[in-house]
Amino acid sequence: MPIAMTKEEIDKIEIGQVLKVEADDPAAEEDIKRWAKRTGHEILKFEKEGAILTFYIKRKK
Repeated sequence: MPIAMTKEEIDKIEIGQVLKVEADDPAAEEDIKRWAKRTGHEILKFEKEGAILTFYIKRKK
């Protein structure tokens, strides 16, 4: 589910803007990293604090 929600939200922002994504699904770490690489978006920062994963994703296209 984190990928579907991330895609939906990134489509709402302008190219160059940054989307903050928080997830508590351990699989989201690899899933979102792979999704960003495949779709051409850039993960500017990734943080892991306990069970919470936070991604800062820059929309590239």
